[in-house]
Formats: sequence, structure tokens, C-alpha cells
Amino acid sequence: MSLSAAHLRKTYHLGRVAVPVLKGVSIDVRAGEWLAILGKSGSGKSTLLHLLGGLDRPDTASNNGAPASNGGTQAPSIRFGDEDLMRMGPRRLDRYRNQSVGFVFQFYHLLPELNVTENVLIAAMVRHGRFGYRRRRAELTEQAKTLLNNFGLSHRLRHRPAELSGGERQRVAIARALINDPPLLLADEPTGNLDRATGQQILDELTAHRRATGRTIVMVTHDEEIAARADRVVRLVDGLVATA
Repeated sequence: MSLSAAHLRKTYHLGRVAVPVLKGVSIDVRAGEWLAILGKSGSGKSTLLHLLGGLDRPDTASNNGAPASNGGTQAPSIRFGDEDLMRMGPRRLDRYRNQSVGFVFQFYHLLPELNVTENVLIAAMVRHGRFGYRRRRAELTEQAKTLLNNFGLSHRLRHRPAELSGGERQRVAIARALINDPPLLLADEPTGNLDRATGQQILDELTAHRRATGRTIVMVTHDEEIAARADRVVRLVDGLVATA
């Protein structure tokens, strides 16, 4: 499904100081496209990704949001397929985050007390609930093992995160993002905490996965070389999409 956003603004307040991060961003992502959002630190790219994934809400008149850079007050919208995230209630937004979107972050966010397979299954547990997960546990465990095998981790299923390298931890995080088979994958600097060679391996695996599945990917990065892996690059400069 396609993803589009219009008139996204976000201002954070640090005490009495207002810090505008996004100043009226509009983007379109075609179904099956790999889009890279390229920008320097502080340009607003991670904030934009959080809005697209429903982890945060853009500013509106009702929450004292800052006006767009041109002085307008266009209402923000984030559409995934036929639905607008701005019209979703809390429960529907929870389902969107859990079923329609897979998140990959720079710092993995694995639970240290769980092994590799259990970390991947966390998202499936949330989606299906306690009883639904129990009924499908064997099936879901096999799905998790298949994903981990596809990312070269079949020998690490019972290891805990502390026993893994950085690249292995990120592969576990990607498998966790994919366990619910979401149509959209959002990746926030997925190789930013890895050395260059390991980062390239991760990108090779994401490229192969995307080629096999046709999944839509939106990835933010500050690295020109990484961004070049995508089908298309959008540059974010000082909270706005660069026009040239």
C-alpha cells in the first residue's frame, strides 16, 4: 500500500523555548518503493519517521502546533492506503503500529533477558494476545526460526543479546520487525551503530529481502552512500523537504 503525508509540523518545547523540528513536510511513497530520507543530524528525519509510524502525532491547531513555514494552517494528514492516521483512535492506531508497520531502530532495543527467538516473537505476542499466541505458538515459532535462518542466525536461536555481535543484534531486530509480515518497514539509521563492512552486509540482506517480497521501505540516514541503495532519495533540510 502507498504512504503519503502532508503538512507535517512538529515543535518540541524545552522549558520556555520552542524548537521547531518539522515545518510543513509533505512526501509520497509508492507501494513497493524503497525511499531514503537523507538529512544531517537535527534535520527532523527521525521525527518524521516516528510520525509516519504512528509513534508520535504531528502538531495541529488543537495541540498548539506551530504554523507551516509559509504561514498557512493546513491540517496535517498521514495516509496509509485508504486510511488517515489522523482519524484513527488509540486502539486502531495500536493495530496499525503492530500489524501494518515494522520498526527497525539504530540501537536494536532487544530485551536482554530473552533469547533471540523470544525477542523476535515479542511482536507476535502483542499482535495475537495471550490466548491467541498460545494457540499459534508452534506455528509462530517456526516463522521466527525461518526468518532468523534467512538472516543467517539459525545457530543463535537460544543465545541472548549480550552474546551477539552488533550485526547479529540488528538482524534479530529486523526479524522481529518482520514477524507480523507488515506491508511497511520503517528503518531509522539501521546501520548507524555498525562498522562499515557489517552495515553493508545488513543492507545487502535488506535489499535481497525487499526484492523477494516487494515490501515498502522507508529508511532515514545521514549517509549518502547508504541512501543510494534506495529507489529514490528525499532530502530533508532544516525541517523541510529540499526542492533542489
